[in-house]
Amino acid sequence: MKFQSTRGQSPAVSFSEAVAIGLAPDGGLYLPAQLPDLSSFLSQWEDLSYPELCASFFELFDQELSSAEWLDLAQRSYSGFAHSEIAPLRQLDDQIRVLELFHGPTLAFKDFALQLLGNLYEKQIARTGTPINVLGATSGDTGAAAIHGLLGKDGVSVFILYPNGRVSPLQERQMTRTEADNVFPLAIEGNFDDAQKALKEVFSDQEFRNQVALSAVNSINIARVLAQAVYYLYAWFRLPVKEREETRFVVPSGNFGNVLAGWMLGRMGVPMGGFQVATNQNDILYRFFSTGRYQVDEVRPSLAPSMDIQVASNFERFLYYALGEDPVRVREVMHGIKNHGSFVWKDFENSHFTVSRTDDEEIGKIIAHVYREYDYVVDPHTACGFAGICGPDASSEKKVIVSTAHPAKFPQTIQKAIGLSPTHPFLEELATHKEQKFPLQAHAQDIRQFILSHGQKK
Repeated sequence: MKFQSTRGQSPAVSFSEAVAIGLAPDGGLYLPAQLPDLSSFLSQWEDLSYPELCASFFELFDQELSSAEWLDLAQRSYSGFAHSEIAPLRQLDDQIRVLELFHGPTLAFKDFALQLLGNLYEKQIARTGTPINVLGATSGDTGAAAIHGLLGKDGVSVFILYPNGRVSPLQERQMTRTEADNVFPLAIEGNFDDAQKALKEVFSDQEFRNQVALSAVNSINIARVLAQAVYYLYAWFRLPVKEREETRFVVPSGNFGNVLAGWMLGRMGVPMGGFQVATNQNDILYRFFSTGRYQVDEVRPSLAPSMDIQVASNFERFLYYALGEDPVRVREVMHGIKNHGSFVWKDFENSHFTVSRTDDEEIGKIIAHVYREYDYVVDPHTACGFAGICGPDASSEKKVIVSTAHPAKFPQTIQKAIGLSPTHPFLEELATHKEQKFPLQAHAQDIRQFILSHGQKK
């Protein structure tokens, strides 16, 4: 299978090339040239384990690795997850289930993609003999998961940009206390969007990318989106057959990659029951799907910091499909967003997603309500998924709330809401490690120079 850029001005590439390149040379994002039809595979995949399902799914997109190699990759990637089901589906009542995606090594949903991506990179380095430098930007969880997926791997250095003072203390601890020689947490001044903008500028420098063998670990990497699609499919199989087509997945969303991964399954022939985009007070996606207007606003720090994003990078992949797979129109829209911070979709009819919005005051109330009602503790991001579901005005629609992080990563917020301070041995053990981070301006030139000084040499 070939992968093509959303902007249509770069040659189509193989899966392994798309993974290695990350951001297409024309600035677009890679997508499969043609999505496979999964409908004929569903009966065969019904009873597969999580690693088996992951391997079978990826075989449709990549023919360079054998079935046995894909299964080995998947088994190694998910062997460190604390729950036997990897992504367990927990039922709270007749209408509400929770898809727990926090049982991985760093207690966040990003582990599902980044454990796999780390092993893919390792296999690529072993095959080519060429070391790589991996660059990512994070609003919280991506950085920790990327670092853990690449921790100590030969031939790879990982550089993670994160907004200094704008991630939770425990998220920063996960990035800065690994004591690994190949890990470089870069604490930049500004917000996540500043970090992401600088990252894209670095990746647009083709000469530099080739010079240092630079690869992307952000959700701009197509491997991450595909890996995340697997847990939606796994959860869908675990719903009662009669409920599968009527159950809506509610997804806390910032960078849009998580909900996009599930939505793409519908385009592959899986009869999903729909998706809800749940934002925090940084609500650009809520506003777009409510009005058709995409308007970048100022990022406001919140209790759900991983969602403190205004420029959702994976939105471009959605646009590609929503605009009829027309790269010319995609380029026009992205040019407008880059230069004006907005675009208006005239006559926009939202048949794709329902939406909800939650501010900080509501987050605490929801955490308290869920705890009282179900004796269940949710983190601030997952709380956004419960907006409009709890209380007397809640609908009777069956929903799966996607739980994106372990509550122990946000003890202060949980303590204030319900009087309990959740803990986790992994996070407590990290506190004994030495901190190492590198303050840096969010300037492409500064980032390039740092990578040249500290990264792998070709």
